[in-house]
Amino acid sequence: MKDRSVGSRIRERRMALKIRQAELASQVGISASYLNLIEHDKRRIGGKLVVDIAGALGVEATLLSEGAEAALISALREAANVVTNVAPELERIEEFAARFPGWANVIRAQHQTGLKLERTVETLSDRLAHDPELAAAMHEVLSMVTAVHATAGILHENRELEPEWRARFHRNLSEDSQRLADSSQLLVNFLDGAQDAETRMASPRDELHSFLENAGYFFPQLEKGDDIEAIVTGSELLHSKGAHYLAREVLADYAINAKSMPLEAFEAAHVDTNGDVAALAEIFSVSLAAVMRRLAFLPKPILNQDYGLVKCDMAGTMIYRKELKGFSLPRYSSACPRWPLFRALQRPGQPLVQIVEFAAREMEQFECFAVSEPQGRPQFGQDTTFTATMLITPNAERKPPEAQVGAACRICSVETCLSRREPSILVDGI
Repeated sequence: MKDRSVGSRIRERRMALKIRQAELASQVGISASYLNLIEHDKRRIGGKLVVDIAGALGVEATLLSEGAEAALISALREAANVVTNVAPELERIEEFAARFPGWANVIRAQHQTGLKLERTVETLSDRLAHDPELAAAMHEVLSMVTAVHATAGILHENRELEPEWRARFHRNLSEDSQRLADSSQLLVNFLDGAQDAETRMASPRDELHSFLENAGYFFPQLEKGDDIEAIVTGSELLHSKGAHYLAREVLADYAINAKSMPLEAFEAAHVDTNGDVAALAEIFSVSLAAVMRRLAFLPKPILNQDYGLVKCDMAGTMIYRKELKGFSLPRYSSACPRWPLFRALQRPGQPLVQIVEFAAREMEQFECFAVSEPQGRPQFGQDTTFTATMLITPNAERKPPEAQVGAACRICSVETCLSRREPSILVDGI
């Protein structure tokens, strides 16, 4: 099955929206004649221009660069890889998608629903174990239950109380019961928000994650050298002073990397080196960790590659994270100790690379690059603090995994792991 060209998909979408060539060209900053050449496949298109055109047409960039058919086939292959006790006819997958597009989309939708439910289980488990907001809500409920029980016991055991004291205890019982009802409702509302669990903000770190995620980890303003402060103060997702401080730190690092690794030059070098982290660091005379952050903070249509990222401090606390489909990242500091991210902290300055496979997802493999570097400039007479950065990429060519990992101990099905900290809630896996 042959996919339509990028140019034809742009033209079809533009005409469906009844947008003139000149109008679309003006929105993305090119001439109408150049857009005409693109639509008739006389000019190649890629990188940032695809992102801009997709935004102007109101579609995902992958639907222009890959096509809906290719995206559907990719989703079907992913769904087939998850099931290990069935052998689907993968060589006929394109024929199936072409002949039965409705059923193909049903399979894709069910697979996506399964992944969403799996992610919800992981997130809820993470929150139940580590979320300070949930812990506070539970403490409030238990405190009110204890108060109501104590007051009721006094009234039951002391039948001859003075009317004034009895009225006082009744008033306390009424007030505590109301507080218990309110606290219980808040707890129910909190748990009912499971679908939005990843974006609920309980700390400045959570606000930072939501801010970065909402921006797609890409800031075109900083690519042009614009002011960081305007981005921070203009965001509706950064509420606390702590979140503003953290955002300034991340954006300052982004701006430095954008200046030392300019977008167009970096995009070209990424193609020339096939995304080799060490080679890119050599070309631009920057650290390996800086290249990792630059790669992860650029969207897929620019580099034609998905990247995930985790950065942690010496205590293992995640400073920030960028999720990659299939690689589960816990919200708090309870990640799998077998990730190369944490081994990098034990070997400062030594680059590590490892093929890992998720225990509950036998067909999903990832190549992880990790390195630790000093935080700030080392000085005599002061202890050096290190941070570790791990870049995550899908491993397209399956190899024997060097390590089997999980997201966190509570939701990992590996029974004989020597690094396990606590029992898993899973018996047979997800």
